[in-house]
Amino acid sequence: MSSKPSPVSPLAPTTYPDLPPVSGVRLATAQAGIRYSGRTDVLYVGLDAGTRAAGVFTRSKCPSAPVDWCREALGNGSARALVVNSGNANAFTGRLGREAVSKTATIAAQAAGCSENEVYIASTGVIGEPLPAERFEGVLADCAGRAQDGAAAWAEAAKAIMTTDTFPKLATREAEIGGKRVRINGIAKGAGMIAPDMATMLAFVFTDAALSQSAAQALLKGGADDSFNCVTVDGDTSTSDTLMLFATGKAGNAEVAEATDPALAGFKAALDDLLIELAQLVARDGEGARKFVTVKVSGAESDASAHRIALSIANSPLVKTAVAGEDANWGRVVMAVGKAGEPADRDRLAIWFGDVRVAVEGARDPAYSEDAASAVMREPEVEIRVDLGLGSGKARVWTCDLTKAYIEINGDYRS
Repeated sequence: MSSKPSPVSPLAPTTYPDLPPVSGVRLATAQAGIRYSGRTDVLYVGLDAGTRAAGVFTRSKCPSAPVDWCREALGNGSARALVVNSGNANAFTGRLGREAVSKTATIAAQAAGCSENEVYIASTGVIGEPLPAERFEGVLADCAGRAQDGAAAWAEAAKAIMTTDTFPKLATREAEIGGKRVRINGIAKGAGMIAPDMATMLAFVFTDAALSQSAAQALLKGGADDSFNCVTVDGDTSTSDTLMLFATGKAGNAEVAEATDPALAGFKAALDDLLIELAQLVARDGEGARKFVTVKVSGAESDASAHRIALSIANSPLVKTAVAGEDANWGRVVMAVGKAGEPADRDRLAIWFGDVRVAVEGARDPAYSEDAASAVMREPEVEIRVDLGLGSGKARVWTCDLTKAYIEINGDYRS
C-alpha cells in the first residue's frame, strides 16, 4: 500500500520547533514496508542505561498486543529501547499478535544490547491484520548503529509514526530541578479514532531529568488527565492509545523520588504545558478538520460533571457539523448539555460563542445578534462556553469540526 497523504490541515502550525538533544536519547527511522511504501514507518529510540519508564494506556477492553506488552514491561521500570511502527496496529490479532510483539522485542533487545523487558513497543494503523515482525530483522540493528540526537532526528521521528496525520507533532520545554537545567522533548501522532481514555493515540516524551519511576508515573498520569484526556476528534477511543515518559537521568540533578516534591514544581509545569501543546496539535489535525474548537464549561456541580458535559458538547455530531457550516446554532449546544446525564437546570443555563452571549436563563439572549454570532463561527478557531449556574465545577476540552472529508478519509482508510 502506498501512503495517500491528505492536504496539510489548515490548522497546522506555520513553523515547527527544532528539538534540542536530550542526553541519553538517540533516534533513527527506517522503511520496513509494514504497510506503506516510499515512506518511513519504523522509529527506533535507543536509551542509555538507567533510564526510567512511565506510561498510561488505553482503557479499551480490546487493547492491542503492544499495549499489553508495555503494561507488563513497566513492572521492570527500566528502559533501553523503544520501537514504534506505523501502518499496522497489531490489535485484535490474537496469538499471532503476541508472537509478533515478542519477536520485535527480541530483535530490538539484540540491537540495543539489553534484555527484552527493557524494550517498549507501540504500533499504530489498521486493526486486525497480522504484523510481519520479521521485517524488523536487520532494520533495527541498522537503526541502532546510526541512531543520533538532534533536530533532524527528532523531526524524522515524528514523521515516521504518522498514519492519517497531515503534519508532524513536536514540542519541547526546559525547566530547572535543584539548580540543574533539564530538557523535555515530545512527539505525538493522531488524527482519527481520537477520544482518549487515559492518554492518546501515540505520544512519547523524553527528558534528561533524574526521576524515580513512581514520580515519573504520577507526573505523567496527572498531566494526561489535563491534556490528552481533554481532546476528542470523533469520540472513538483507540485500542492502541499509548503515552510514555522516559527519563534518562543525565541532567545531573539528584533523583527526585516523589512527584509532590517542591523541587519538581517547575518541571511539572513544563511537562504539563508540553502535553497540552501536543494534545491541541492532535485536535488541530483531526481528520478533515477546518476549525479548532475549545469547549469551556463552568458552573457545574463538580469538575468531573463539567468534564462530561464538555465532552458531550465536543463529541456531538450536530454541534461539530454546525461549526463546520459556520452556523451559530446554539440549540445544538443546549441539546448536548441536556443529553449528558449530568445535573443541569435549563433556566440557569447561559451559552456563549466567543464573546457573544447567545442564550441566558433558558432562552435566547435578549441582545442576541445573529451577525455577531455568525462572525465568531467564521473564524478558524471557535470557543463555545457554557455556564450551568449550579456550582464551581469547571472543565475545558478541545475538538474540531466534522466535515465531509472525515467521511472520505475513513471510508477509504484500508483501500
